[in-house]
Amino acid sequence: MENFSKSPALYLILVSVVFLGSCSFFEEKEHAFSEVRTITMPGTGIGEPFGLAARNGDVFVSDGANGIIWLLNEGKVSKFASGFKTPSHIAFDKKGNLFVADSGDHTVKRVSLEGTVTVVAGVAGKPGLKDGPASQALFRAPIGIAVKNDKIFVADTYNDRIRVIEGSIVNTLAGSERGFSDGPNATSVRFDSPTGLVFWGESLVIADTGNRRLRTIGPAGETRTILGGGGDTDPDGIPGGARLVSPVGLSVDRKGTLYIGDGNSVRAVGRRFVPVLETIAGGDRGFRDGVQRDSRFNRVSGIQALANGDLAIADSENGIVRVLTGSARGNIVAPKTFRESRATAEEFKKRYRGKWPYSPAERAREIAGTLGEIRGEIVDESSVAWFHNGLDIVGGYGEKARTIRPGKILRPHAVSEFGTRRENVRFPDLGYIHIRLGRLEDGTRMKDARFKFETGKDGSIEGLRIPRGSSFDSGEVIGTLNTMNHVHLIAGPSGGEMNALSALSLPGASDSRSPVIEQVELFDESWDSIETNSTNARIKVDGKLRVVATAYDQMDGNAARRRLGLYKLGYRVLKNDGEAVRGFEKTNWSIVFDMTPPNDAVQLVYAPGSRSGATGKTTFRYIVSNNVSGVSRSEGFLDTRELNAGQYLIRVFAADFFGNVASKDIAIKK
Repeated sequence: MENFSKSPALYLILVSVVFLGSCSFFEEKEHAFSEVRTITMPGTGIGEPFGLAARNGDVFVSDGANGIIWLLNEGKVSKFASGFKTPSHIAFDKKGNLFVADSGDHTVKRVSLEGTVTVVAGVAGKPGLKDGPASQALFRAPIGIAVKNDKIFVADTYNDRIRVIEGSIVNTLAGSERGFSDGPNATSVRFDSPTGLVFWGESLVIADTGNRRLRTIGPAGETRTILGGGGDTDPDGIPGGARLVSPVGLSVDRKGTLYIGDGNSVRAVGRRFVPVLETIAGGDRGFRDGVQRDSRFNRVSGIQALANGDLAIADSENGIVRVLTGSARGNIVAPKTFRESRATAEEFKKRYRGKWPYSPAERAREIAGTLGEIRGEIVDESSVAWFHNGLDIVGGYGEKARTIRPGKILRPHAVSEFGTRRENVRFPDLGYIHIRLGRLEDGTRMKDARFKFETGKDGSIEGLRIPRGSSFDSGEVIGTLNTMNHVHLIAGPSGGEMNALSALSLPGASDSRSPVIEQVELFDESWDSIETNSTNARIKVDGKLRVVATAYDQMDGNAARRRLGLYKLGYRVLKNDGEAVRGFEKTNWSIVFDMTPPNDAVQLVYAPGSRSGATGKTTFRYIVSNNVSGVSRSEGFLDTRELNAGQYLIRVFAADFFGNVASKDIAIKK
């Protein structure tokens, strides 16, 4: 099989046929991976690890946020080169020179062995599309780079082309308009936002990110698809049926195994005798070290196969470099430790003066939704619902939406759900949703080159990209409100979304109203209701209880119909004379929305009957006896078996962010 690796497309096509009748040979080659471990933690100076390269046992990391190339040596982090705008993928040549695709500067740069940085091709700060002499050639935010036989191959991402620098001349190797098509020559081929590049034998492999495919350009110049394009079932499997999510990082080890950084996972082809695409680590967004198949990542952008067999991983939106290994390299970090290493809401707040996302930026606006509210409806265990992860700030249809802080686009595809009511853009620490990006109220385009629109044959707008490295100042217009009539503002990094009320200083935001607890109900362990409507007698209880509170909040400026979610809820158990039962001397704040909980915790927070959305009645039925806060969640009960016979009060508390607290008692006896 090793000989086939010189022609990856033929290798995959032929052996995929063998796979269909040869499942008994589904054996694994010798690879010593067992754990994911962390090499660098937040706070080491690395803002957004993106590209990776290795030389003589050292690992080099591009940092798109800070414009630096870092050197990792035996766990120590030091600065190797700086002065870049937004460095992306990096690659060494045989002489030891490091080549950098500087997306934010629209150039390709070289870092010498001594650390001197020079421009190899492109015009600094000038995006465009032009072949010819390297000093005059133009790129548009290139992301990918590979070097072979003194040729530099570049994924010119937002021109949707693969370019090659040979000597002092730049040519287009493949690609034309944005789209998808394979073909025998450059002009017949189409890509959609190509990013990662790597040589696999004699063929160049391209992470065609927008098309969710891997493509190859062979020695004769033909372009073929080798992975991706499968259906919506299991993403792994034989090449023709496999499905990719967002491939960006590529690497090949000495045994010919191809590794892919795909969304929040690490995937591979070539680890087995039969060529199947398999997920070897990650899958769900988050952070988790340890057993490789239980690990979690947050946008894997770069991967690098190391000489010792380990795999270095740029976990971009977690801001760290990790390793897939079978040794004790790095550390296994607990999720709680990782979370505590990131910026707190208070630290986040101090970075910039608070603003509203409109003009004037100091004028207070109505808040229509808060973090942690349910979206969707819970009827039973099969219901689909999720947490609201931001702050809804009311505006008028067509009103201009503005940035509240300076920021730089780092995601290769930062715009999503274009043309829908959920159209949005994601900055590293902020997100803006429900905006017609780059367009005015009447749909005409803003005169801003950072918004790269795609048009159909009839001239209509079909898509939008904002290239990696595009920078925005505070207060800049990014678009206009659509029919949702509000900005859904997300505060904090992806996966670490904070409560915007605590992370941002919004001028004039106030809340002098106490929350409202409409009802408190008790259920047994099996969710059978315990009668709680009697006003003349205490409720007799025994065993484990679930405590459910129907409650809401309102802020100053809210319309009477508005229902907002709570910041935190909890309860205490008191004796008949008002003395607290042991263990309940202080309020057990069991549900706290300081951060967005994982969506798999929705039914730990909200009981059936809870619902909220753009239309219809809003009802929040909180399961106060459960425990949900940030990344921790667990099912809980009030266990009355631990109470002595007697009369008690269950006192439920509901609090908003501004410190207003409401309470409601329910009398029980045992």
